[in-house]
Amino acid sequence: MYKEEPDESFLQASEAVEEARCSMRWADLLVLLPAAPHHLAAFPFAALFRYLCASGRLTPTARYIFLLAGGCLLAGTALGSYAVLLLIPAAGSVLVLLSVSPARVHTSVFTLQMSWQTLCHLGLSSQELDPQDARPAAALSAIMLLTQKATSLALDIHEGVVQLQPGQGLLRHALPLCSYLLFFPALLGGPLCSFSRFRGQAEAAGAAPRPLRGAGQRCLCALALRGLRGGLAGCPALRLPPRLWAQALLLRLAYYGHWALDEALLEVAGLGPEAGQGDLSLQDLWTLETTHRLAVFSRTWNKSTSRWLRRLVFQRCPAHPLLATFAFSAWWHGLRPGHVFGFLCWAVVLEADYRIHPLLGAHATSRGAKVFYRGTTWVFTQLLVAYIMVAVETESFSKLCLLWTSCNSILPLSYCLALLLLLVKKPKQS
Repeated sequence: MYKEEPDESFLQASEAVEEARCSMRWADLLVLLPAAPHHLAAFPFAALFRYLCASGRLTPTARYIFLLAGGCLLAGTALGSYAVLLLIPAAGSVLVLLSVSPARVHTSVFTLQMSWQTLCHLGLSSQELDPQDARPAAALSAIMLLTQKATSLALDIHEGVVQLQPGQGLLRHALPLCSYLLFFPALLGGPLCSFSRFRGQAEAAGAAPRPLRGAGQRCLCALALRGLRGGLAGCPALRLPPRLWAQALLLRLAYYGHWALDEALLEVAGLGPEAGQGDLSLQDLWTLETTHRLAVFSRTWNKSTSRWLRRLVFQRCPAHPLLATFAFSAWWHGLRPGHVFGFLCWAVVLEADYRIHPLLGAHATSRGAKVFYRGTTWVFTQLLVAYIMVAVETESFSKLCLLWTSCNSILPLSYCLALLLLLVKKPKQS
């Protein structure tokens, strides 16, 4: 918690980060991100695509062309000249996927995507950009999503899950790949879906019944979350300690609303994720806000990205996979000071969480002890999540130092100390 006399410089810095990075002050109930107007404008085109597919008026090739053309149009409209930064790696990845052997395709695509993405992060961060211009941030977000899809597809080819059929001609071969990497419902946001599922949905003859039911529920959820956030943002009680937790709560509500809207767009287009494979459901929302385990929160938060990181890094890393996964996540997000500090802090406290809870749970035998254990660890989890989230969203080193030297660092440091003690403690000899 903060001191009785708040550090105004830190509060102002936090507010600046909140406005610039997450667009926390929106003009109306529907605007969840700077690119949200363009994303919302895609809903009629998604509904049109679903209708044309359901009526059988689009062949599979026409569907791929529709999705790809919509993606290029959305990129040009939402990103402007920055769309070139997205189209270049997309074209490069398709060429690599078609020309490199399955044994080397994953390494080649991974190197291409992460090299280009890192150059874009460094190049845009080194320029003095207009803070009111949302296009650079939207372009970086789209490139990060492209990296997810390209590396996921390359892994599928490398592992034999997807086999590109030869002899179809270059255009017929490349069209599904280009469409998958740039299809408009998932260009600016949305959970990662596999190429196999995308191809199956795009080539399906019919459409699922009641296509708008799930989308309507998610839109209502997004509006409810935005309304809740708007009400809480003006609540005087949230200006009292602990301010860090309140700030992180508003950030989480913004993410929840954004994910709900992304999945609604995919549902309208008939390309929604499988049950339990999206980024947010009501059950996930309940789990995220009620769990007393940081490990459970980490697995549930942004689930499609968590599964992608697990497959890409955790399962393939021979040593210290947890640390390697969070280090790569910091790289993928852009390697800003807040990213490096926040994700490495997350890795350390998560490792401590894995070791602390079995020890505490073993001593909580009575009902009262279990209630105390769960209540206390829930509070700890909430405060740790708040600290990590605010750290990740902090872009400058000076503002990060203000966070580090505040009283909010006591709990993460305590977890780090507990981890060290548990690591050096040797088991007693019988």
